[in-house]
Parts: sequence; C-alpha cells; structure tokens
Amino acid sequence: MIFPLSIISLLGLACIALLASPYPYLAPGAVLGLVGFAVLFRKPTWGLLGIAALVPFEGFFKDNALSGSKLLGASLAVILMLQLALHQIPAERLRSNIWRYLLAFMALYFLSTLTTDDLGMSLGHLRELSVGLILFVITLLIGRELNLDLFARLVTLAVSATCAMAMFSSKFQDQGRAAGLLEDPNAFALLIAFAVPLALLLVIRAPNWLQRLVWGGCFLLLLGGMTKTESRSGLVVLALSLIIGCWHYRTQLARIRPRHLGFAMLGAVILIPLAIAVMPAGYIARIQSLSVLSAGASGHHDESLGRRASYIVVGSQIIRENPLLGSGPGTFPLHYATTGYAKAFSANRKIGDLYRRAHNTYLEIFSELGIPAGLLFVGMLGLGLYNLLRARKAWMQRRNAEQADMMTHLGMSFLSLTLFLMFLSAPNQKYLWIMLALTSVLRLKAEQAPLAEART
Repeated sequence: MIFPLSIISLLGLACIALLASPYPYLAPGAVLGLVGFAVLFRKPTWGLLGIAALVPFEGFFKDNALSGSKLLGASLAVILMLQLALHQIPAERLRSNIWRYLLAFMALYFLSTLTTDDLGMSLGHLRELSVGLILFVITLLIGRELNLDLFARLVTLAVSATCAMAMFSSKFQDQGRAAGLLEDPNAFALLIAFAVPLALLLVIRAPNWLQRLVWGGCFLLLLGGMTKTESRSGLVVLALSLIIGCWHYRTQLARIRPRHLGFAMLGAVILIPLAIAVMPAGYIARIQSLSVLSAGASGHHDESLGRRASYIVVGSQIIRENPLLGSGPGTFPLHYATTGYAKAFSANRKIGDLYRRAHNTYLEIFSELGIPAGLLFVGMLGLGLYNLLRARKAWMQRRNAEQADMMTHLGMSFLSLTLFLMFLSAPNQKYLWIMLALTSVLRLKAEQAPLAEART
C-alpha cells in the first residue's frame, strides 16, 4: 500500500497548505477529495457507475474546465494504474477480442493525423476521442464487477430526469425541440434510445407493483421525451429496438389469453389517439416529410434532409480524393465550409453554421480516416454486437434466463447506439465506448461460467 499511502500523505499536506493559504475555504474540498479517492480505491466500479449517471447532465459543466465526470475519470485512471502496479487487478483483464480491430484502427488514425489537412483540428479530435479510449480501458479492468442492474437503474433515472426537465421547461429546449442539457436534440434522442430498453427491463423485472409503477413512469417519460425531441431518426431506432424486444419475449407472448388481448386492445384504443393528440404538430410534419425520400430529398422540401444529402455528397467526394487515409481526423467541417452547400444551408453565415460536421459518424470516419479505418470501425462495432449475442447464447445454454434477458436488453441499447451513429457525429460518445468494452467482458464472463451452475 506504499503508493496509496503516499498519495494520501500528499493530499493531507495539500489540506494543511490550503488552511495556511489565503484560500482556507478550499481545504474541505481537499478532505472530500481524499475521502472520495479512498472510496473509489475500494470500490472503483462506483466511479464507472457515476460516470454513466452523469452523462445526461454534462451540459451543467460545459463551461467548466473540470466537471464531475472528468474528475471521476481521472481519479479512476490513477487508481487503476496504481492497482495494476500493485497487482491488485490482474493484467489479464485487459484482454479483449476488440483490441485487434481497435489497435489497427488507431494505427491508421495516427497515420491519417500525420497527413491531415489541418493538424490543429486533428489534435482536437484526438483529444475528444481519447476520453472514449480511456473509458474503454477502465471498463475492461473493472467491468466484471459492474452491477448491471444498478447500471440500468442509474442510466434510466438520469435520462428520465433530463426528459422531465426538457418536457416541462423551455429552458432545456432548442427552438421548441427537447435537448435536455445537450446542445443537439438528436444527441438527446440518442440517450433516450439507449435508456428505453433498460427501462423496459426494469419494468419487466420489478418485484412489486410500486416499483413497476416507478419504472413504468420512467418509461413513459422517456417516450414523451423522445416525442418532444421531434427526432425522426430516434423514432425509427426506438421502434426497431422495441421490435427486437418483442421477438426476444415471443415465447412469453404466447401465454397471452383472449381476455388479456381484449384489455390490450382497449388500452391501444385509448393510448394511440391520446398519443397522437398530445404529439407536437411539428413532429407529425417532420415524420410526414420523410415521404419526399422516394423522390429525392432537397432543401426545397425539407431543409434538414437537404443538409444531410449535402453531407453525403461532400463526404463521398472526400473519400474519392483520399480513399486510404482520408483528409485527416476532424477535418470534414473544413471541407464542407468551402462548398456552396455551407452557404446555401446557413441562415446567418456564422462560423458554426458554415463549419458543419457530417451528422453521420460512419460517413465522417470513412471520409476523414479513409476506407480501411472505416471498415475497422464498423467491424469493431459489429464484433461488439456479436459478443452480446454469444453471451446471451451462453447464458441460455446454462438456463440462466435472467442473465440472458439482461444481455438482450443491453444488446438492444448497444444496437440503438450503433444505428444512431448513422444520424449523428459522436465517435467519442461515452456510452458507446463503455458498452464496447462491456461486450467482450460479458461474453468472457458468460462463457467462463461453469455449466454446473445452470439454473433449472
């Protein structure tokens, strides 16, 4: 315990120094930091759970250099390095079948950075991506001890709370669309799509009617928040994940009797017209605007679809010009700003309107990093989904329906993330990298579980 005691001594000296300084009121913060560091050293998974719970609230700290999630992440990184050095955590936990894709992807990433069109933008992109990479390593090290039920509860409560804030306060809306504490309604819709399968699992598993009522209320808040975002992509992703959930529970649906079906139809007759009545008129108009896709989207019919079509045109041009290493990480906005599309779709010609990201993570990576890196990124996410399928199969072979259900709902959430990346530029999304590492951890844990522990 030499290293931890050394750090504790340093923090103690820092408290004494602060008491003797012109800022003695900062000393209690150092004491709290010392206590928090000691707690995280004993229970590092609490730190990862805290980061997951703080993701929807990051907008509170957007103007601060040091946020709660950054502080937790930095503390966890230091603690886990110490525990690795002290052999309190076996280095074997870093093993993952994701590494072969990730290391090759990062090698191409650095090669693309060397040939980038703008080094400053590429280094900024690398700084953002490094947060996800750190979370990936942290999750590999402590993911085996992560309480998945608590993870589902915290994510559901956190996202539901921001949904309630966005639904009932215009302060958390962007031009009438719910954005929560984020700047983009589509980014908020991604969080909701990730949380809905977890909330549904909590409703199904609730041991009594009171808890089922609480989690059912959170589920309805999430659905209401998704409606308020007016995100068409969110509606598509959410519908697909719910269809997958119905397929997983198809054997239990067979237990429904005619009398149950009657109550279900009565509920549908009441709820569907009610949902249509309370649905914002703008959302209905946005959904109806998807009909122009059959004739080709244009700014004349729908400005949003026209912008997205222009991103594809510009990204395709970049890929044709730089198929191997792309134009450099984070440089898509630089190329887009020089086109006529930037001026055509910019309302006020501000820098933020001209320098637009691709709003499609896959298109952005293929254009900025090249085709090989793009294929590796897609393969990495595909392997993550395959890991969850194998984990679910392993638990079903062991007749552990509870764990199999958990793998299904985590798979639905992870699939929602991967699908949403087609409509949003978010390669550094924290849930994405936490879940990517968790897929390999859960697969190994399931396949290493002895068959003798199989449940009847």
